[in-house]
Amino acid sequence: MPIYVKRLFHTFLVSTFLVFLFPVDIRGDVPTDPPKGIRTVVIDAGHGGKDPGAVGKIGKEKDIALAIALKVGAYIEENIPDVKVIYTRKTDVYPKLIERANIANEAEADLFISIHVNAHPKASLRGTMTLVLGQHRAEENLDVAMRENSVILLEEDYETTYEGFDPTSAESYIMFSLMQKTYFNQSIEFGDFVQDQFRERANRKDLGVREQGLLVLAQTAMPGVLVETGFISNPEEERYLLTQYGQEIIASAIYRGFKDYKEEIDRRSNLTVVVGNDAAVVAEAVQDPAQPDQIIFSIQLASSKNKVATDPSSFKGYEKVMVIQDGRWFKYLLGNESSYHNALERCKVVKSDYPDAFVVASKAGKIIPLNDALEEINY
Repeated sequence: MPIYVKRLFHTFLVSTFLVFLFPVDIRGDVPTDPPKGIRTVVIDAGHGGKDPGAVGKIGKEKDIALAIALKVGAYIEENIPDVKVIYTRKTDVYPKLIERANIANEAEADLFISIHVNAHPKASLRGTMTLVLGQHRAEENLDVAMRENSVILLEEDYETTYEGFDPTSAESYIMFSLMQKTYFNQSIEFGDFVQDQFRERANRKDLGVREQGLLVLAQTAMPGVLVETGFISNPEEERYLLTQYGQEIIASAIYRGFKDYKEEIDRRSNLTVVVGNDAAVVAEAVQDPAQPDQIIFSIQLASSKNKVATDPSSFKGYEKVMVIQDGRWFKYLLGNESSYHNALERCKVVKSDYPDAFVVASKAGKIIPLNDALEEINY
């Protein structure tokens, strides 16, 4: 097992597992260490060279994936020039899965996007889905994971490279339930943005964001997804994916999802305030909470697209959890502090139950940028 995989595996054996009490789209907004923004993205065109991937009546997965990957990269390079785009392949060659991951790890990328085309014996199946590293929850999902991971069988030294991992054995997939949880929330969030674009702008059937035991994602030390852009086994979708128009629509949806995700991560990064060791002696402007324009500091526990009850049983026993709608998200907040320092100290305690918890500011019932709030109270 590669050293960074061993490190991730060890981390989750010795740390407390984050327990999700809600459906998968309820999550803290940021990891324990605030993101530094999105500056480098690696785009991986699945399969290639001697590995055709899924084969349809007309086309091959490797060709469609490459065409879409190059278009996604071009859209990013043209419209978001501050992001460095790295490709695992730009021609019809076959990089090993470990080589794809190494490219991303060595570049210290902020996001890994692997682009693929789906297939199924049932030709009527259609739609797009985004996969994140995790434990597959259905037999059909295991089939997808086995198909994508089986490419390592083309590598002569795969048993040594992947430390005995057998892509055809269900037992080999158990480890994925313990790995990459560090990047699980961010990977799912990016997947949500991509699937929103597929559904709302590209008019493709949305099959959602799903967990999979995918080896290429397990080897990468950053948030990452595998995007299944459609079913080559469906004649209608195969024809669509083989057209220039279809590839541009799919690529633009992935690009727009990336753009939305980058804007959100960069926004959070700008909200991050690093408090020095002398923070306790900084004068604080304590104001009357009764004032309607009072700035309130709270601890965000989680967010969700769907509003849920704020009773203690839903939030690990915490009482008086508040909910504020911020755009398309419902944000669940704890505490009502006029002092940023007090909220920050309480947040350190809450992190034992919610490792992703962080301090937010609100005013008149609306979330406001933390930097703006601190400037207003002269912190």
